Amino acid sequence: MALLATMAACRTRAPEPGLVEDVRMAMGSTLRISVWTTDREGASTAIAAAFTEFDRLESALSVWRPGSDVARLNAAAGGPAVPVGPDTRAVLRAAREAGLLTGGKFDITFGALSDIWKFDHDQDNRVPAPEAIAARLPFVDYEAVEVDEGRGTARITRAGVRVHLGGIGKGYAMDRAADLLRGRGFEHFLVQAGGDLYAAGRRGDRAWRVGLADPRGTDGESFATIELSDETFSTSGDYERFFEKDGVRFHHLLDPDTGQPARLCRSVTILAKSALQADWLSTGVFILGPDEGLALVERLPDVEAVIVTAANEVKVSSGLGQRLRLERAPTP
Repeated sequence: MALLATMAACRTRAPEPGLVEDVRMAMGSTLRISVWTTDREGASTAIAAAFTEFDRLESALSVWRPGSDVARLNAAAGGPAVPVGPDTRAVLRAAREAGLLTGGKFDITFGALSDIWKFDHDQDNRVPAPEAIAARLPFVDYEAVEVDEGRGTARITRAGVRVHLGGIGKGYAMDRAADLLRGRGFEHFLVQAGGDLYAAGRRGDRAWRVGLADPRGTDGESFATIELSDETFSTSGDYERFFEKDGVRFHHLLDPDTGQPARLCRSVTILAKSALQADWLSTGVFILGPDEGLALVERLPDVEAVIVTAANEVKVSSGLGQRLRLERAPTP
């Protein structure tokens, strides 16, 4: 009888919670989704659905996808408005607000420079001639992008202006993936794509612990850690897509006013409630520089920042307090 009782107890024991994870490529980054749950089958299905959502949004927002909303919008620059989906309109509206808040330092029309500065899969390690950059700068103008919500359209008002959503589209997709996972009943998960991360709930009895990449470190080294719960995290750095020539580092975070890589920071990490906001802010603050960037962060509710300056100093926004754990100084 004792043996039968023991067997019955084993059959009714609740499953232990643990991580269910999967990894894919999406939007040019390695996308990892981790769910802390007892429902392994349900989590696997939800993760697959989140990957599908990323694919759907990439097909609308990517400049590299023929027939995407962004590709059609660019092709019609200077002409009539084109129909675009609600996701594209939402990102374009957010990008305009980001441009206003950063004084134009975050500008999705940096696409006008993207065929002379090549940092994507077409990287060629060439520095454009100054006259080539100067010829493109008049076409870097986020105010040339208009959205008509009533008609479901968008328009670029001037030929030569070109939209690129590389600094904001991934954050939007992460928010949508998080909405999907919550809609499937999962409250504890981590969505990570490159330097962007969405941390929901907890990993068991503690918050999610993540590291801040050392801009001059190797093999994914971090110089600090922080615990996150129901918060997003985005890092922009001069070490992500770059090349060096004659001892000078050239990277993909271009200042819209000069057409040159921004030089005041090595990395910027933003913590916020929205992945979309964290995504564009990490780029915008990087280009603004540590002083103006931190001033902007301090004005925004529920936003914090960690900045590694060009001089390798670590600057932290006032609201982080003791949350940030500095393990060591960043590599010189």
